[in-house]
Amino acid sequence: MKIIEARSSDLRALLEVEKQAFGEDEGPVIVELVKALLEDPTAKPFLSLVALDDQGVVGHVLFTKAQIAENEDVPVSLLAPIAVAPDLQRKGIGGRLIAEGLRLLTERGIALVFVLGHPEYYPRHGFKPAGLFGFQAPYPIPAEAADAWMVLALNPGALDRAKGRVLCAEKLARPQYWKE
Repeated sequence: MKIIEARSSDLRALLEVEKQAFGEDEGPVIVELVKALLEDPTAKPFLSLVALDDQGVVGHVLFTKAQIAENEDVPVSLLAPIAVAPDLQRKGIGGRLIAEGLRLLTERGIALVFVLGHPEYYPRHGFKPAGLFGFQAPYPIPAEAADAWMVLALNPGALDRAKGRVLCAEKLARPQYWKE
């Protein structure tokens, strides 16, 4: 298994993984979102990684540019979406994609990474509830799902340097994407 930055030749395969991972109902929506984000200038610079095995692309993660409304000088990224081929889930591929993405984002000077996701999965990778640190999602998160909005500091003191509402790429700035 190797993790690399996605190439244009990987697009069809990574979209198929997204479609399979999210199923018949959500898959087509996620595929359209990923295509839109990859073309959205407000999502750049982005980091798109694929997991490859001898069968080809088996996983994908996308980190897009974001910013904090009141602290635009703090470099921020948003993780969404992540997908692993259904028959290979629960084998650590998603974790490896996240770890490599966080490593590369750290090298690139990103201070904070946000995610709206499963509150039992992402804390295993260091994420903590963002609301505890004074960060609001681009759209309101219902109180019962508040722990799903999370943040991870990639450098010391980053959580102390900023607070406020996170702004995401235009194509992701739609209320339907902000439900957990």
